[in-house]
Amino acid sequence: MRRYPLLACALAFLSAFLPASGAYAQTYPAQTVRIVVPWPAGGLVDVAARQLGNRMQASLGQPVVIENRVGAGGNLGADLVAKSPANGYTLVFTTSALTINTALQPKLPFNFNRDFEPLALVATSPNVLVVGPSIAPNSVKELIETARARPGRLTYASAGVGSPAHLTGELFKSTQKLFIVHVPYTGAPAALNDQLAGRVDFQFANATVALPQIRAGRVKALAVTSGKRFDALPNVPTMAEAGVPEFDVDQWLGLLAPRGLPRPVAERLVAEVHKVLASDDFRAALAQSGMNAAAPASSAAFEKMLKDDVVRWAAVVKAQGIQPE
Repeated sequence: MRRYPLLACALAFLSAFLPASGAYAQTYPAQTVRIVVPWPAGGLVDVAARQLGNRMQASLGQPVVIENRVGAGGNLGADLVAKSPANGYTLVFTTSALTINTALQPKLPFNFNRDFEPLALVATSPNVLVVGPSIAPNSVKELIETARARPGRLTYASAGVGSPAHLTGELFKSTQKLFIVHVPYTGAPAALNDQLAGRVDFQFANATVALPQIRAGRVKALAVTSGKRFDALPNVPTMAEAGVPEFDVDQWLGLLAPRGLPRPVAERLVAEVHKVLASDDFRAALAQSGMNAAAPASSAAFEKMLKDDVVRWAAVVKAQGIQPE
């Protein structure tokens, strides 16, 4: 007989909890939504985040504030969000660096699978294989031939160990079996400046950083790393078209939340992002900054993409013996 009072108590608890959960979802958002960007203001990720946030706040009816938390290759801001309440008021807008860091650093302060709930892919940005004034190749094929003829002599720059540009360069080395030397810098602008000065030979530069120098004729664009040609560089082939198959290495930019976000809140946020992605002016704003707006996709598809990304970069890290700094 005692089981029935216990059952009644349990049912009363659930009946009290579920309406509250539903009510919470219906009133969301009731305060400012904070989007943490683990990268500097004015950079590629920050620009996309602000374009997204400005449009989301108009339909959410609450301010959407972008907060730059820079440090540790994107890990500082990611860790802040991983440890935040899963209530929809603290989100992170980040890049491929999250999956690369997961593959590269086994002892991160957060766990990618346990702590994050991917919501929506927002944009992609290809890297561009650019050569500077120090070498003559006019095609990817010629660059590969030059590297094979001069093993250990050619250098490629990146924004630092573990950066997307670094891992893309290592993937290029691995697939083409090249002996080329990596020269890490403290950021993409510094890497490009030294390339312009002839101190390094080539790099896989972010399109946003590289475009002004390509248009000015200071560096030559040999290929883009995306699966299709980049609208801003229509005459530049993809790596596959240039003779390097299966080299689709776009940098992704997307919105994630702490794991455990209530499903109705997650669905509301995803719907708001998809609404923005359908906007022509948003797509144009991203294109002007060297990015392609993503096609709306489910959160499950985005999460699978990120997990596949971790697997791919983990294989590159292992094959090349890359160690975090």
